[in-house]
Amino acid sequence: MTTQNNTTDLVRTVGPWTVPALGVGTWALGGDWVFDGKPAGWGAVDDEVSIAAIRAAYEGGVRLIDTADVYGCGHSERVVGRAVAAFRDDVVLTTKVGLVFDEATRTGAGHDLSAAYLRRACDASLRRLNADVIDVYLVHPTPAPHELPDIVETFEELVTAGKIRTYGTSAPVPEAIAAIAAGEHGVAVQQELNVFTADTVALAACDRFDLGVLARSPLAMGLLSGKYSSPNDVAPDDVRRNTPWWTFFDDDRMAEWLKRIDLVRDVLTREGRSLVQGALAYVWGRSDRAVALPGVRTVAQAEEQAGALAHGPLTTAQVAAIDALLQPADPDQPAADAAR
Repeated sequence: MTTQNNTTDLVRTVGPWTVPALGVGTWALGGDWVFDGKPAGWGAVDDEVSIAAIRAAYEGGVRLIDTADVYGCGHSERVVGRAVAAFRDDVVLTTKVGLVFDEATRTGAGHDLSAAYLRRACDASLRRLNADVIDVYLVHPTPAPHELPDIVETFEELVTAGKIRTYGTSAPVPEAIAAIAAGEHGVAVQQELNVFTADTVALAACDRFDLGVLARSPLAMGLLSGKYSSPNDVAPDDVRRNTPWWTFFDDDRMAEWLKRIDLVRDVLTREGRSLVQGALAYVWGRSDRAVALPGVRTVAQAEEQAGALAHGPLTTAQVAAIDALLQPADPDQPAADAAR
């Protein structure tokens, strides 16, 4: 597999691969679906537009594409599979496993990390992706500590079977990171990383264990795109309005987050960067292991994101300036906890 793109020197190591530091996330490409009785999608999608966006990202230098079996209850994997068919051997595909769903009803609930389920789910992902092998297979929900040895053992069995190449965790808890690191083919930890949020424990663990950082939500669920000024700019059934994990689009919190963007806008947009490009540059400046995974829905978004590669990371001084301006990152958190 060839993954390094000659258009940029901004590269990262993820297991055996050297890839540009920009990837893409595809949660939004799953369309409408429901999990645990609540909307879990980002709204209706046009698959042809989604495919064009992924292909534009590839043309712009992206060589790592992240998805999950549960996104759209299988739909995102199918779209990704179609999009990368012509260049499958030139990209690293990551997908996630463990959340339970039904494709026919586009609903899901709960999780299953048993060996039997992981094997079945892997086969199903391979079919939807129309792929012979998954490059990085990630645990999606947070495992109980006692489940981790069996999960790693099952992942190693899938490596031996030629169904996955490597694996990691999308649950950046210390026990999961240590278990993944101890596995022969454990290579990466997916974790939230943006100008507002950094998991310093997980980042330090990745440094200690020499694991790749797959940086989700680098644009704070789109807030750092600069396109939104009110919660009403997002549909009521958009997952960003109905999640316990972020407050960026909450009616009583969004105004404060927008004020915080204004605090750092000047630093982020220096050297000709757009706000999006500055937000991605922060992620790269914050961690020299991070592959940023912004969501992408359109060709225009893919092109703007790809333009960030030419600008490179923010300097150490610029990252420090932003961190100082944003402490505490969450108005409800004490400053000592804000960088976690």
